[in-house]
Order: sequence, then C-alpha cells, then structure tokens
Amino acid sequence: MQESNKSQGTAPNAELPIQGLPAVEPGEAAQMPPAAPEVEAHLAKVRAEVEELRDSWLRAKAEADNVRRRAQADVAAAHKYAIENFAEALVPVMDSLQAALAAPQATLETLRSGVELTLRQLNMAFEKGGIVAIDPVGEKFDPHRHQAMTAIDSQEPANTVVQVYQKGYLVHERVLRPALVVVAKPKDA
Repeated sequence: MQESNKSQGTAPNAELPIQGLPAVEPGEAAQMPPAAPEVEAHLAKVRAEVEELRDSWLRAKAEADNVRRRAQADVAAAHKYAIENFAEALVPVMDSLQAALAAPQATLETLRSGVELTLRQLNMAFEKGGIVAIDPVGEKFDPHRHQAMTAIDSQEPANTVVQVYQKGYLVHERVLRPALVVVAKPKDA
C-alpha cells in the first residue's frame, strides 16, 4: 500500500496518517481490521475539536465581515449627512430672505433691517459651521490665504495687504476661498 501511494501520489480524498498509522485510501476502510477503541476515541475527539475550531473560525470570519460592512455604512452615512448641521443653520436664513421678498409694502427701512437680521443669522450659521472670514487689511501677504490681484505703491511696508476686493473664508483653518487683495509694492521696484 505504501508503494502504490508513492508511485501514484496520495489520492485527494485519502485521510492523512495519524501518529504513525498508514494513510487509508477510499474503499480500503472495509478491508482494514477494526482500530483499537482508544484510537477510535482519540480520532473522534480530534474530529470534534477540528469541527469546533472550524465553527469558531467561521463565526469569527462572519463577525469580521459584519463589522466591516457596518463600518462602511457608517462612513457612507457620515459623508452623506456631514453637511446636515450646517444646512439646519442655513434654513432660517432662507426663510428670512423669502419673507423679505414676499413683503407686499416693504419700505427701504424695513428691507434694510430685514437684510441686517438675515446677515446676523448667516454669521451665526457660519460660526456654527466653523467658517471664518479672512479680512487681511494691514496684514503681511500670505499666498496660502490671499490671492494678490495687483501691487501698488504705498506707504505700507512691502508685501502688506492694503486693500481687500473680496473677503476670503476658512473652514476650520482650511482655506475655502482665498481673499482677493491689493498688495504694497517693494519701495525699490
């Protein structure tokens, strides 16, 4: 039997030898004498242990897959609803603007006070969302936060922002939009 296994290779369904017992080819079990009771008991114990380990492995694999799927769903929801708090803060601003346009007999004074109220609401929404205005007049030019539109002769030191065409904005220290600025020329240029 050993020589036939070596010449033909072990059959794919052949059981592996257990502690010095020869491999058993399919169909040979009926020809072999009954194994000793302690060997059968040991074999049954090992098979039960293997099945238990297989079951534990399958459960752990399923749990890992479930955790991965839940994490992916949480990330997708976070991306989808990340702007929800900011949107909630903007809804009253929209309401105020619509109310101003719907006013039948609005005077210039009432429109102005309504626009001021709406601007305060918008500033509160920006503050809640971590949006900060960049208004750099008198500051040193920073190419990471400012975009120079032109340079002019000025009494200010060179590369100082002397005028702002359009404010810039930061979101939690990240530039959302750079400020459009006019910069003082160096004196010798």
